[in-house]
Amino acid sequence: MTAARALPALGLLVTLSACARQTLAGAVAADAPGFLRGLWDGFIFIWSWLVSLFVPEVAVYQVPNNGGWYDFGYFLGIVVFGAGARGGTRIVYRTRTIREREVAGSHRVIREEDEA
Repeated sequence: MTAARALPALGLLVTLSACARQTLAGAVAADAPGFLRGLWDGFIFIWSWLVSLFVPEVAVYQVPNNGGWYDFGYFLGIVVFGAGARGGTRIVYRTRTIREREVAGSHRVIREEDEA
């Protein structure tokens, strides 16, 4: 991405991030779910999200929680152990051979490509 395209995208991202806020005053509590519950909630995120589409009582994020440790466990649960762990595992290798040959009696060059 060039700098000319990155600057407006960065400006839009900063503008949208200004809208982020905590909706509940009591969202962080000392005796609430912590790291291990966040890890579990992150691990089952995809299933919780699917169920939450049809059942309004199911949420993908535990409120109240104990703050940073729950968030860290939730992040690890999604990225390392959950849905994000399976992405990007397919590797495709392609080789291409280009042969050039000159036509006798002219300056013409013929290119032939083979893909393996």
